[in-house]
Amino acid sequence: MSDSLGVPVREPKSKLRWAGLLAVVLLAGAAGWRFHRAAQKQQPIRVGILHSRSGAMAISESSMVDGELLAIEEINTNGGVLGRRIEAVIADGQSDWPTFAKEAERLITKEKVCTIFGCWTSASRKNVKPVVEKHNHLLIYPMAYEGLEQSPNIIYTGAAPNQQIIPAVKWSFDKLGRRFFLVGSDYVWPHSVNAIIKDELTALGAQLTGEEYIFFGSPDVRRVIDKIKEAHPDVILSAVVGDSNIAFYKALKEAGIDASKTPVVSVSIGEDELRKLPPIEMIGNYCAWDYFQSISRAENQAFVSHFKARYGADRVTSDVIESAYFSVYLWVQAVQECGSVADVQNIREAMVGQSLDAPEGVVSIDPETQHTWRSFSIGRIRGDGQLDIVWTSQKPIRPVPYPISRSKTEWEAYLTGLYTQWGGKWANPVKAD
Repeated sequence: MSDSLGVPVREPKSKLRWAGLLAVVLLAGAAGWRFHRAAQKQQPIRVGILHSRSGAMAISESSMVDGELLAIEEINTNGGVLGRRIEAVIADGQSDWPTFAKEAERLITKEKVCTIFGCWTSASRKNVKPVVEKHNHLLIYPMAYEGLEQSPNIIYTGAAPNQQIIPAVKWSFDKLGRRFFLVGSDYVWPHSVNAIIKDELTALGAQLTGEEYIFFGSPDVRRVIDKIKEAHPDVILSAVVGDSNIAFYKALKEAGIDASKTPVVSVSIGEDELRKLPPIEMIGNYCAWDYFQSISRAENQAFVSHFKARYGADRVTSDVIESAYFSVYLWVQAVQECGSVADVQNIREAMVGQSLDAPEGVVSIDPETQHTWRSFSIGRIRGDGQLDIVWTSQKPIRPVPYPISRSKTEWEAYLTGLYTQWGGKWANPVKAD
C-alpha cells in the first residue's frame, strides 16, 4: 500500500493480525460448513413404520412391515435417496387404536421421522389422522378401505371402494347369485363397507338376506354362522379381519356351508392370511383385491422372487404387501423431486401425481383425491393357498373415495352416527350377546 505521493506505507500490526485472523475464521467456517453439509448428507433419512406386530391384527398386518422393509433395503443397496440411507423406525400399534395414536405422536415428535407408512384398520387410521394433521405431517396408508375420507396429510395407496368393494359386488351378482349375506368385524370399516354394498345391491335389484358382525378379534362366531344357515344366501360377502377369520372359516366348514354352493367372497384376506388358514376350509372361495401373487408380469415375478429370497421360499406376497412395497418407491420418487426431506409439506405435494410401474401394473396418485389409480381382480382360492384370477379390470381404475350412491355430506353424517353410537370410538366397544 502507498500514500498519495507513492511512498510505501506499512499496515499496523494489529490490523494485519486481525485480517489474518478473519481469514482463518472465514476459512475455518467455510470448511466447517462443508463438513456439516457432508455430514448431513451422510445422516440417514428416518421414516416411521407403524403397524400391528402383536394382537389380533398381527396375522395380517405384520406382513406389511416386510413389504416396506424390502423396498427400503433395495433402495439403500442402490445408493439410498439424495445420497443418504433410509432408516426405518418401527413401531407396534398392538392392534389397539389409542396405541396407534400414541405411537404416531412419538414417531413424529421424538423419533423425528419425516413420513409414516402405516395402519391397516380404518379405526387405527382414524386415530392417527388427527395426529398427522395436528403436526402437518404425512401418513402413507397402503390399505384398501371404505373411502369416505380425504385428508391433506394422508396419501391413500390402497384401493378406494369403487376399486374393490363395488366391482366385487357386481361380479358376484353376475356370476354367483342374487341373494347376499354380509358379515364383518364390528368396527368402522366393515360397517361402512356394508353400507356401500347395500346401496349397490339396491341398485342391482339383488336381495339382502342378512347382515351380522363379529366383535373385533373374537373367535365367537356361532351366532353369525346360525344366521347364515337360516338365510340360505347364494353368496357371503366377508369383511371379517384378523384372527376371527380362523374361527369363521372353520365354523362354516363344520356347519356344512360349502364353497361349491355358498361361496364366500372376501375383501379382507389374501395369500398371506391363507397360509394360516387350513386349505381344505378355503378351496373354492374367492378374494377381491387389486393384486395377487399369480399376476403374470415380469415385474411381478421379479418382486415375488426378491420377496422370497429375503424372507424365505415358503413366504407369499399379497395385495397389502405389494401396496406397502410400492408406496415406499412412490415416496422415494417424491423425495428425489423435492431434493430434500426438510419440509414434509413439500414431500406431500410432490407425492401427488407420482406414477410407477409396480408389480401389479401402473399405479398413479390422483392429484384431486390423493388416492391411487389401481387395477382390480377376483381370485378363486386353490388348495395350495394361491388364487386363480377369474376376472380382472385389465387397466387401472380412477379412485372415487365417496361412492355416488350418497352425497359426501350424507356419508360424513353416516360416519358421525357410528362414532357417536360407539361412544366416541371407531369400533363397537360392546360385544353382542
